[in-house]
Amino acid sequence: MPYSLLDTIHSPADLRRLERKQLPQLASELREFLIESVSQTGGHLSSNLGTVELTIALHTVFNTPDDRLVWDVGHQCYPHKVLTGRREGMAKLRMRGGVAGFPKRCESEYDTFGVGHSSTSISAALGMALAAKQKGEDRKAVAIIGDGAMSAGMAFEALNNAGVADADMLVILNDNEMSISPPVGALNNILTRLTSSKTYNFAREAGRHMLGFAPPLLELARRAEEHVKGMIAPGTLFEEFGFHYYGPIDGHDLDALIPTLENLKKIKGPKFLHVITKKGQGYKLAEADPILYHGVGKFAACDGIQSGKGGGKLTYTQVFGDWLCDQAKADSRLVGITPAMREGSGMVRFANEHADRYYDVGIAEQHAVTFAAGLACEGLKPVVAIYSTFLQRAYDQLVHDVALQNLPVVFAVDRGGLVGADGPTHHGTFDLSYVTCIPNMVVMTPSDEAECRRMLSTAFALDCPSMVRYPRGSGTGAIPSTQLDMLPVGKGEIRRHGKGIALLAFGPLLAPALAAGDELDATVANMRFVKPLDVDLIVELAGNHSLLVTLEENAVIGGAGSEVERVLAESGLNVPVIRLGLPDRFVDHGEQGQLLAELGLDKDGIVRTVRAQADKQ
Repeated sequence: MPYSLLDTIHSPADLRRLERKQLPQLASELREFLIESVSQTGGHLSSNLGTVELTIALHTVFNTPDDRLVWDVGHQCYPHKVLTGRREGMAKLRMRGGVAGFPKRCESEYDTFGVGHSSTSISAALGMALAAKQKGEDRKAVAIIGDGAMSAGMAFEALNNAGVADADMLVILNDNEMSISPPVGALNNILTRLTSSKTYNFAREAGRHMLGFAPPLLELARRAEEHVKGMIAPGTLFEEFGFHYYGPIDGHDLDALIPTLENLKKIKGPKFLHVITKKGQGYKLAEADPILYHGVGKFAACDGIQSGKGGGKLTYTQVFGDWLCDQAKADSRLVGITPAMREGSGMVRFANEHADRYYDVGIAEQHAVTFAAGLACEGLKPVVAIYSTFLQRAYDQLVHDVALQNLPVVFAVDRGGLVGADGPTHHGTFDLSYVTCIPNMVVMTPSDEAECRRMLSTAFALDCPSMVRYPRGSGTGAIPSTQLDMLPVGKGEIRRHGKGIALLAFGPLLAPALAAGDELDATVANMRFVKPLDVDLIVELAGNHSLLVTLEENAVIGGAGSEVERVLAESGLNVPVIRLGLPDRFVDHGEQGQLLAELGLDKDGIVRTVRAQADKQ
């Protein structure tokens, strides 16, 4: 599809050569391109449709890449990528060797900061602003924070520091949920443009200078200004942090955005611009259901996302969601907690059926874990549904607030292992390493969907903290029981008897291990528990096999394989061990199966590695 204006934009410099009256047409073409492109590749759609005009305005006003734009959360950056020379690369968005779905410093000089997790932009932009000041460089730093990222404590820690540091930076709140202000119109746009104008700010600074000789009058004037602004805009909180607050302003009105940004660019010190946008803007289907169109697979843009036919394999996430509702019916002490991932973690049904026991705490992982600890202190049984990559953000709370106090909190850790298209910021590659080393923790890795449900029931019955770690997507298609059956803690099972070689599989890698076992005539063990390990089973296998091979979809350093080696050493057993897992590097984005094959964690890779080792012996 031809785009007469968009076709001429290969960098922001091209954008800045356009006449102002051409920009609405460019916005329309960019939005159409995003719908067409993402419908063919999958990716994040609603959030990006909401930032089209804001992105155009930012690259029009600021001299990027010399001026620094930091996007937060990263999944609102597609318009930015298109306007910064990566339009053709969008055809392979989030595919192996293609454009990443998030800002990535090694991909473009316009991606000033890598962003996968939220709420980091203000801290990063503050560092850039103060670095420019220290180096004597005249450059601007802008943080664009949205999609609920302001709810995280880190954002407020940065605001607190930035106001005191008197940094020359601009924070833009892309408010697309109407969570702070009511809908805005022309009056708010006019007020924002007025309060960001050179005349207004000159008068404000002149008044402060004159009244500086009479501190009581200066304080009176400051309070009067805050009260007046408080009647027309909800900016008092940000003013108290030391920022000059402007807004709210319509984030889809270029005639309001560009003059406001031009004015703010001239003002020194910390500034906060509140922008109201609409997720899914310009695509009626996404506007009507922005959650459905937040992260999408391939679909026909003209028809929209069609409901599935059903009958396919259950995903691990669905298994968790069904178990949560069933366990809640059986035990009134259960409460479910999510840090803003209700849909992704499979908690929609639970939220509807048990609203009084459902807590979405927003993007606040640290708070989610300590909140769960507080509930557990009072006799409740909290289940924290969280992605592996996001649990990393609450590690101190996991250690000190839950494990140290030995509180019975269940961590249902989704997206363990390689997640695919979202790439290294979202791969769950470290949790077995960083959780297993914590005292009091029980760590389980289900090999299929049916075992996942049994492990969740086992975890819930424990009187100590526990983690059930499962992958994104479906497994072998094993149908879970409808009961709340449990497993014996710390016990694995032998799934195939063979000779010479024993494959010890942790989690979903049991399936390729069984396939490899058939070809190698190897024994295959489903280990189930990373902590406590089945020491008796490991000793038994070491006693009648000449080679042990551990398999895990986790960093090989410090993972389950390392624990097996520790057990062997403590038992005085000198048996060769091959540890197969994820390498000591960050794995790029790509299709899950493709990545596992490249890393030698599919059936062929396992066979190849074992035979190569056998040839050496």
